[in-house]
Amino acid sequence: MSETRKLAAILAADVVGFSRLAGADEDRTLARLRALRSDLIDPTIAVHHGRVVKRTGDGALVEFRSVVDAVRCAIEVRNAMVERNAGVPEDRRIDFRIGIHLGDVVEESDGDLMGDGVNIAARLEGIAGPGAICLSEDAYRQVRDKLKYEFVDLGEKALKNIVRPVRVWGIAIDSKKSRPAQVASAPEKQGPPRLSIVVLPFANIGGDPEQDYFVDGVTESLTTDLSRMNGSFVIARNTAFTFKGNAVDVKRIGRELNVRYVLEGSVQRGGNRRAPRKRARYAARHSRGPPRGTSAEPGLDGPLFSGQGLVQ
Repeated sequence: MSETRKLAAILAADVVGFSRLAGADEDRTLARLRALRSDLIDPTIAVHHGRVVKRTGDGALVEFRSVVDAVRCAIEVRNAMVERNAGVPEDRRIDFRIGIHLGDVVEESDGDLMGDGVNIAARLEGIAGPGAICLSEDAYRQVRDKLKYEFVDLGEKALKNIVRPVRVWGIAIDSKKSRPAQVASAPEKQGPPRLSIVVLPFANIGGDPEQDYFVDGVTESLTTDLSRMNGSFVIARNTAFTFKGNAVDVKRIGRELNVRYVLEGSVQRGGNRRAPRKRARYAARHSRGPPRGTSAEPGLDGPLFSGQGLVQ
């Protein structure tokens, strides 16, 4: 097996207290983590030229072209998680801890990375607290004069299975300097995107089990149609279906998924055997604040959805 040795910026991250979160509600926790990966983490990594080397359950190992890219990516994810966790009970929050190191690594033919460069990044992640970012001295040297963050010297740390102590630096969480100067004048993101929505599984009125597949298909079709709207942000079907059969708390769902609208509805079969008709009722409800822009389109027959009036 061929291998290549190179210098790389390595970011290691995982979820703080993941076992506790999964133990309390495994399906919901996994759905939230998948949504974070697809909606936030993976796109942010791509923007900053990162490559996901491997996923480790609730964590990930990512390679970047430079430490500057790695730190910017980590800060962007951390800031976004602060917004997403606003209003979520502390024991249900998803918080990441991150370690970043610049070091020598060995790249296998399949793209996997090994060596001290990877091990040190993983150990730095292990000593980081919730929402914290820890850098090695080698990584810190690359960014101290390039990024306008407030760095905190945490001193030398003895890391497990690492021969020599490593000087560790943190990035202040609450400091006004913790954002790059070039984006300080940009308007900060306020809440969820304007056209953000989740389509909850529709209820099967009448309870005929044979109609469940059709009702679920209605939900999936509407999810697909809404996702084609210009500028829309629609939560994936797999995530939405974790709420199936549960009592709906619109505000809580809005906070958890960071969406402005929650659409719920029902489907009822009518007519007769020769000409069966299926009647759908649905309404999009504002997930936070007053119900401005809420719309309802009851009693639709034939083509079920146009959707353009849902989020105006």
